[in-house]
Amino acid sequence: MSKHIIYQMLPRLWGEGSMASVDDATLSYLKGLGITHLWCTGIIRHSTGQPFVKGDAGSPYAISDYYDVNPYLATVPSRRISEFRSLVSRVHKHGLKFIIDFVPNHVGCDYTDKHGGIPLCDWHDYDWSDTIKIDYNAPGTWEAMYRIVRFWASKGVDGFRCDMVELVPPEFLKWLIAKIKEEFPEVVFIAEVYQKEKYRMYIEDVRFDFLYDKSGLYDVLRSVTAGHGTARAITWNWQFLQDLQPRMLNFLENHDEQRLASPWFSGRGDFYALLCTSLMLNTAPFMLYFGQETGVDASEGHEGRTSIFNFAKPESLRRLYDWIHGEKGLSAEEQDILRHYEDALALASEPCVSEGETFDLCYCQAVSDGFDADRHFAFLRHVDGYTRLFVCNFTDLEARMTIRIPQHAVDYLQLGLNPAPAGISLTIKPFDYTSIVL
Repeated sequence: MSKHIIYQMLPRLWGEGSMASVDDATLSYLKGLGITHLWCTGIIRHSTGQPFVKGDAGSPYAISDYYDVNPYLATVPSRRISEFRSLVSRVHKHGLKFIIDFVPNHVGCDYTDKHGGIPLCDWHDYDWSDTIKIDYNAPGTWEAMYRIVRFWASKGVDGFRCDMVELVPPEFLKWLIAKIKEEFPEVVFIAEVYQKEKYRMYIEDVRFDFLYDKSGLYDVLRSVTAGHGTARAITWNWQFLQDLQPRMLNFLENHDEQRLASPWFSGRGDFYALLCTSLMLNTAPFMLYFGQETGVDASEGHEGRTSIFNFAKPESLRRLYDWIHGEKGLSAEEQDILRHYEDALALASEPCVSEGETFDLCYCQAVSDGFDADRHFAFLRHVDGYTRLFVCNFTDLEARMTIRIPQHAVDYLQLGLNPAPAGISLTIKPFDYTSIVL
């Protein structure tokens, strides 16, 4: 079974800012990168051109008509649904699955549709002043929201990233997922969830396929990067999740978070130790945010975020688009980062990573020369007689260490090898990782 690799993009900011820009060259590039699912954010028509919208374009999460596509994404606006169908067809032709957002908590202040509408409250959550809360106590709300999801599933959408589900009644979500899967059993539901204590409920009871692990692995790696957290917490999070781990969605970037290469996060696109841990530690799906693989730092945006509210023209994304289409495009540094991502994603496709078992080695390195349990991380991935050792260095110094493979790991994974008493000597570059076959 292949490891799910999701690529999130805003078509508004890709190429010429249209669905047509998500073209064969783009999709061939993504397929070659190892992507399995394309998540297009901002497809469904949202509020724009109104005094209450945020930015000059408006938020993709302030939906104005859930049965329509944003006209500005179409080459011929009157044919936008047809162009959407063509986009889905192109994605499928390249062997990829297609994901869009489902926003079940709120809609834009000017929401309207031709299908009977959605019952609404007269207030909004938090500072989302461009939205109105959906009223799940009103008669007909459940069926209205079900019809929306079914509408897009019937048009070939393979999955839904469900926004802010913790603000929506879980009993409705459970009903919705079960009802949709009766007709579309392969459709995937991904939940944006932040309360770790509710992870199990959303997986086992509500029956989401995957959850964001924002409050788990992402926050741990973020704290390690900032210098106030310990790599030991990677183990603690892994232990907390236990059997839920394969149902998490790991990531280092998305539209809500600051870019990895921005000064507000790590300040560098080549922090490969973070990539290795998030991508290789387990069989969980992994998500890339468009341009992450070339070190996009959102220097044109606000505090390290690529804007979801404006018709921005990020030069770094333009360079990637041009490079994909055979033009000069990427700088030498960006190409080097891309090569590292290509190598890492190819490694993640190996069965030992995509479906194998994980063995955390940190507990038995406490007295090993050169290994700092707060700033280094080591683990094995194993399947059917094939084992890889991964060691990550989260520091700005070259790391020289000796890694020991305990007899317990040999017995548990049935490795068929004798661990060297002296251990394995390794040298790892700053912010990097190494992987060797045992």
